[in-house]
Amino acid sequence: MELTKYAHACVALAKGGRTLVIDPGTFTPDAARAVAGAEAVLITHDHFDHLDEGVLGAALREQPELRVWGPPAVRERLGDHDGRVTAVAPGEKLEVAGFAVVTVGGRHARIHEDIPQIDNVGYVIDGAVYHPGDAYFVPDVPVATLLLPTSGPWTKFGEAADFVRAVRPERVVQIHELMLSPLGQNSVARLLGEDGLTGLPIEQPAPGATIAVTAV
Repeated sequence: MELTKYAHACVALAKGGRTLVIDPGTFTPDAARAVAGAEAVLITHDHFDHLDEGVLGAALREQPELRVWGPPAVRERLGDHDGRVTAVAPGEKLEVAGFAVVTVGGRHARIHEDIPQIDNVGYVIDGAVYHPGDAYFVPDVPVATLLLPTSGPWTKFGEAADFVRAVRPERVVQIHELMLSPLGQNSVARLLGEDGLTGLPIEQPAPGATIAVTAV
């Protein structure tokens, strides 16, 4: 399976000629291009940096085979589109565009007590890749490649280190990085990386780069 990293929280997974995209949001300049080549889209939650309503709304109109999965708020924003937008909750097992998907988590990480927590569903795909959305939820299934959020109003580096230690992935790939400068991203990679708190290298693929990933 191949993973293409797009800017911020968006990634695409491809195998056997089929492509699944996760979290094409407004911080991802190539979101429309990523979705145009996809058979399905998974959305972790309905914040704008994970869900570009304009891009997905247009894609659902122009790509009659496209399907979207996400928490109920995503379906409320996008509409039903003749059953092609499906609400999901944690604890489901799905087959999406030829990928085996397990839904986990439940709530967005707390930003502040004055800001209500919203639904956030993480996805473990083919036992190979875990996209947690905006949360440090530890799934009860093995994870080969963890997509690790490194910036945002809810992120905390100490909690991120504990999250990686608890998930125990074979490799870590940075996502959700755009609120950090390049210097900040490199600093986080050192703090949390191979010689830092987790003992694992923090991979930092550039937007558009593709890497190979395998199951546990």
